[in-house]
Parts: sequence; C-alpha cells; structure tokens
Amino acid sequence: MATAKKQRAAVVATEKLVELAEFRYRLRRFLSFSETASEAVGISAQQYQLLQVVAAVPAGQESSITYIAERMMVRHNSAVELVDRAEKAALVRRVADESDHRRSLVEITGRGAELLSQLVAQHLIEVEAEGPELVRTLQRLISARAATTRKGGER
Repeated sequence: MATAKKQRAAVVATEKLVELAEFRYRLRRFLSFSETASEAVGISAQQYQLLQVVAAVPAGQESSITYIAERMMVRHNSAVELVDRAEKAALVRRVADESDHRRSLVEITGRGAELLSQLVAQHLIEVEAEGPELVRTLQRLISARAATTRKGGER
C-alpha cells in the first residue's frame, strides 16, 4: 500500500516537473527572442530592460539607481555600471534630483525612446504569437498545483 502511494506521488511529481520544465522553456524562448531583438537594434538585452524600467516608472516614483536596481533585480553597483554604459550609448541621461542633490535620476533620451518603441512593438507581436501557449502552460502548472493542494497533497 505504501508503495502504491509512493508511485502515485512519483507520477504527480513527474507531471509537475514536466509542466515546470515546459513553462521554463516557454519563458526562455521569450527571453531569447528579446535578447536577439535587442542585439539586432544595437543594444544589449539589459539595456532594453533598463529602458523599460525607466520609461515605465509609475507616478509618484522616481527613476533612481536604487529603483532601477530593485526592478532589474541587480545590485546597486551593477545598476550604476549599466546606467553608465547606457548613458555612453545615448540611451539615457542622468539629471539632478531636485529634492536631493546628492543623487541623480535617470531619464530616457530621444534615441532611447525610439529604440524602446521599436522593441516594444516587436515584443508585442511575439507575445501575441507565443503568449497563448505560455499562458496555457502556466495554467496547467497552476491547475496541477491547485489539484494537489485540494487533495491535501504536498506543498
């Protein structure tokens, strides 16, 4: 009896593993597309991400290095280096923070906005094409997890 239960648990774990692997594959496909698209217009994938973060700062939030580091999930010094490189490429510029002159904020330049617009359009086309399968994969993964949880299974 215990063996049958272990076998069922192994089958469920394998099914979850397959769905999780498929989800990761779909995410990596999108990220790979993003890297290729960014490089095709002459910037790195991280520079594209930086442009997104700076352009999408919500009202009431400032585009400080700390904010950029948090949104990009990188260390502060890595964000500084990325902004330095993007500034040299004329994608962003630093401006003095009116309320705290010890720090600067990051703004997107006209060139950065132009490249961002181009890349966003390409990414939206890719999301339209590949997004439904990514969503289906995620839904299967969530459904499998919810079914296991409802049955009192493992967490």
